[in-house]
Amino acid sequence: MLYCDMNSPLGTLRLIGDGSVLTGILMEGEKHPPAGSADARFDEAPFQSAREQLAAYFAGELREFDLPIEAAGTPFQRRVWRALLDIPYGDTESYGGLARRIGNPNACRAVGLANGRNPIPIIVPCHRVIGSDGSLTGYGGGIERKRWLLAHEARIGAHA
Repeated sequence: MLYCDMNSPLGTLRLIGDGSVLTGILMEGEKHPPAGSADARFDEAPFQSAREQLAAYFAGELREFDLPIEAAGTPFQRRVWRALLDIPYGDTESYGGLARRIGNPNACRAVGLANGRNPIPIIVPCHRVIGSDGSLTGYGGGIERKRWLLAHEARIGAHA
C-alpha cells in the first residue's frame, strides 16, 4: 500500500491506495482506519488526481468525483457504500431511508455501522447520512467534520 498526506479544511487527510486505485482516506483521529493504512509506504505520484479533485471539492469547484476507488469490506458494507454514491451533492438521507433503498428496511443499525466503517469518506459521502429526526449522528472523522462538510455543500450548492 502507498500513501500521501494533503492539507484540507478538515485537517490533514492521508490518502491510501495501491498505486492504481484509492482504497482509503484517513482523517486525524479517525475511529476506524482503512485496512492496510498502518503499513503503507509514502509516494505522492499515484495520488495526483485524487489530491486535485479533493482540492477542487474543498474549493467548491467539484461536486462529483471521478476516481478509481476500491473499498475493502463485507458484501453488505460494500452495498451500503455503493448506495452512498447515489446521495446527491448537498442532499442528505436518513439511515432508515438508506436501509429501505438497499432493500433491507429493518437494517438501520447495520447501515449505520457500515456507514461508520466507510474507508473512503468525502468521496464516498457517508457524511450525507443523518438521523431520521435530522440530527447529525455519528461520523468516523467526528461530528464537527460532518457538520463542516454538510454546511460546505449547502453553501456551495446554494450558489451553483
